[in-house]
Amino acid sequence: MEPDLSALDVYLDDAGVDGYLLDADSEVSDQYYLSGFDAPDPFITLYDGDTHLLFPRSLEFGRAKRESRADTVERYVDFDHQEKVEEYGPDEAVSHVLADFLAAYDVDSVAVPPRFPLRTADGLRARGVDVTADTDGIVTEIRATKTEGEVAHIRTAQRANEAAMDAAESLLEASEVAADDTLEVDGETLTSERVKEEIEVTLLRNGCSLDETIVACGADAADPHDRGSGPLAAHEPIIIDIFPQDKATKYHADMTRTFVKGEPSDAVREWHDLTERAMAAAFDALEPGATGADVHDAVCGVYEDAGEPTLRDDERTETGFIHSTGHGVGLDVHELPRLSPNGGELEPGHIVTIEPGLYDPDVGGVRIEDIAVVTADGYENLTEYEIQLVV
Repeated sequence: MEPDLSALDVYLDDAGVDGYLLDADSEVSDQYYLSGFDAPDPFITLYDGDTHLLFPRSLEFGRAKRESRADTVERYVDFDHQEKVEEYGPDEAVSHVLADFLAAYDVDSVAVPPRFPLRTADGLRARGVDVTADTDGIVTEIRATKTEGEVAHIRTAQRANEAAMDAAESLLEASEVAADDTLEVDGETLTSERVKEEIEVTLLRNGCSLDETIVACGADAADPHDRGSGPLAAHEPIIIDIFPQDKATKYHADMTRTFVKGEPSDAVREWHDLTERAMAAAFDALEPGATGADVHDAVCGVYEDAGEPTLRDDERTETGFIHSTGHGVGLDVHELPRLSPNGGELEPGHIVTIEPGLYDPDVGGVRIEDIAVVTADGYENLTEYEIQLVV
């Protein structure tokens, strides 16, 4: 995947700096995106029209030369690190190495991302390098527009996501209702933890992983970010929200479904139907040139017309539609753009979730979430999993 960094070139020109500098490991998505290299320990990436990598040790040197898309790959030792340690001490030596590294590419001034190590910045400034904070996060903005290859990566992650959701739904379908209205499988109580285990195992078999997922039942489902725990109950809404990362590409997917084993209450059934209508309204508004605020407003309109509270209508409400409509998905599971009151203009290549929902501890919660890519003439829904309340 070769990213289009022309916007970064324009940014550097407008900012009047020679290069863009990152000091992080590849868990920081901007670092992975700009360097094209996956490493667990921090390293330096300099972009000055070309991409240059600098490693403290030789450990990743050979692999970086083979696997990264950098134009140059170097080590501290290439800039006389040990001699500098003897002359300046180990801490100050690093700033001298970095300054010499930048000087090798005629870089006297750099922009750095909003989150950047203060010691690195102070050390460079002490060596006469001008360091300016990029408060807008230009690389993060660039990452929001996906290439065809990135869309393919997310589509692959979504297929794994759907296999995991199917495994979870199948477990609910196979369950039986016990005398106390809890769910049982093979005579054992079905818990949130057991369903999560099934999800995680399925994802691993499909090349994906996740740190955590949401399987929240009843009152737990009334909190959008409650992960859920304990026994699952019949006749109650169970929100399952899965957001895996493909282990090979590092790209995410995201999807939510709400299920009821047994007979849902009239309120839950009405909420689910209403949320499907809110999702349809969001998709009707999703197109290039529209804003994330436009899409969010479409969802709020459906809920408000039905008499349900929203944060747009009442910023103090604790029930109803109490979050934004969606967010970008890519190397991070939450990234730009935003489908929210302050969401900006949507462009082809933006991949977003559409996830309306309603919440009240007295009822539970209902949320439905698909993932889609904005196209030149509208959108393509990357989600193939059906929407079904009762299992």
